[in-house]
Amino acid sequence: MPDMSKMKKPDVKVVLLGDMNVGKTSLLHRYMERKFKDTVSTVGGAFFLKQWGPYNISIWDTAGREQFHGLGSMYCRGAAAVILTYDVTNWQSLAELEERFLSLTDTANHDCIYAIVGNKADLTDSKAHLSRDSDGQSENQTECEEGRTEPEVLSACPTPPASPASLSGLMLHKQVTREDAVALYGRILRYKGLEEKSSLPAEKMCFETSAKTGYNVDALFEALFDLVLPSILRKRHENQESPTVDLEECRGVSGKKARSSCC
Repeated sequence: MPDMSKMKKPDVKVVLLGDMNVGKTSLLHRYMERKFKDTVSTVGGAFFLKQWGPYNISIWDTAGREQFHGLGSMYCRGAAAVILTYDVTNWQSLAELEERFLSLTDTANHDCIYAIVGNKADLTDSKAHLSRDSDGQSENQTECEEGRTEPEVLSACPTPPASPASLSGLMLHKQVTREDAVALYGRILRYKGLEEKSSLPAEKMCFETSAKTGYNVDALFEALFDLVLPSILRKRHENQESPTVDLEECRGVSGKKARSSCC
């Protein structure tokens, strides 16, 4: 177990919500560890701490199973952003966001930001096979170049993904369209009593991602981090105005006073 006294204090909280098997944990592993790996269903919740410039952002991965449903509101308490995640090949996973998970966000900050994220885009869209990292290189190119030790090696990188035509037979039916996600975002704003004109536009808050290939994963998290920056700055300002009391130091001072007055 990590030493909690040495952990950095988070400046802001981001929470992932969604049904089981939509890929929430895989999205986090892809972003935090830069790789995809098979995962088991999350039990309760898992905590990640992201160093983003001078700020510390806690990212909470929550369980999608119904038996852990009640824990969601606890994890959402004080959240500055919530990522509502569904599977683009499963219409029910989108419906569950509104039916089961939206009410859990009642404990989030009043100015919480909501992103609607359709994962597993690589199963329905051939362009999601072409993942690009922050340097503009494809994932296959990066892995190949990292493996080269001599400049004269002539072996080529792995064959790039097949063309859309050749992949068409492998694609699954896309049950949830982007328009469906945009419509859900509008209903979330109405549920929260927010006006669409004064809120972030749906086009900016609805994403389609692939944890397997990395498609749009960085774009999702970094867009959210930019948007929660005002919350981070406000929280730091409030902490400066209301300094915390060091209990250990207080105990030490009171102990000295007690010893000095006993004789």
